Order: sequence, then C-alpha cells, then structure tokens
Amino acid sequence: MTTSNLYITDASVILKWVFNTPKEADSDAALILLNRWVNGECELVLPSLWLYEVGNIIGRNIPDKAAEFMKMLIEYRIDEAPVTTFIAQRTLSIMTDCRVKFYDAVYHAIALERKGTLVTADAAYLKKAGKLGNAVLLADFG
Repeated sequence: MTTSNLYITDASVILKWVFNTPKEADSDAALILLNRWVNGECELVLPSLWLYEVGNIIGRNIPDKAAEFMKMLIEYRIDEAPVTTFIAQRTLSIMTDCRVKFYDAVYHAIALERKGTLVTADAAYLKKAGKLGNAVLLADFG
C-alpha cells in the first residue's frame, strides 16, 4: 500500500529539473511533480545521498553552471531521509535480490519504508525491481 501524496524522486527525475529541454524525455512530468510539491499538493523525500549523485552528474556535464544549479536544488530544501542502518539493510537486500546498484535501490528502500512511491525515469531499474511495488515510471506518473 502506498501513500498517494508521498513521492521519493530519484536522481533521474531530479536531473530533469535541471536538464529541462525538449530533447529530455518526460521533463514535463518531472516539472509537474516539482510544481505539485512547490504548491503543497504532495510531499517529496530524498535520501541524503541525492546531493552527491546529482552533483556528480551536473558537475561533469555542465561545469560552468553546476554551482548555480546545485544552489537552486539545495535551496528547495526537500526533506531528506537519513540512511539508517535499517534503510541500508533494506537497500542491500533490494540490491542483492534485484541485481541493482545501492545508490539506485536506496530511493526505493525509502519509498517502501515510508509507504510512499518511488518516481523514476530509469526503466531498466524498474524492470528489475518494480516487482517490489511502491514504484512508478516517470512517463506513467500522474
């Protein structure tokens, strides 16, 4: 069972807030989710490692604008879920059972723990771990 207004967006969705171009698939859906959160229509929660994952990609791909975009994302002050021992154990279990990476599975572990919904643009991840529930492809969001 999921809480309909609690979403855990992974890095693939967060990056669409930054790389918002017509070529970026499903960026409209990502912005709709962000706007819903800004308007208080839903809750967003991120694992504390989101900053490092997103920062790495932004810093590599747009170094001249990286500081500006990181400042914007940080100033949203989206709630962060600490990676507790329990969350780490659940993440490792997802990682082993579904053959996915830790930094992808941690978003899902938080969604499962908090009875929210993981929103991801990563179809490959969802194909491997979607059977666990509490996850939706960004293209199917809303």
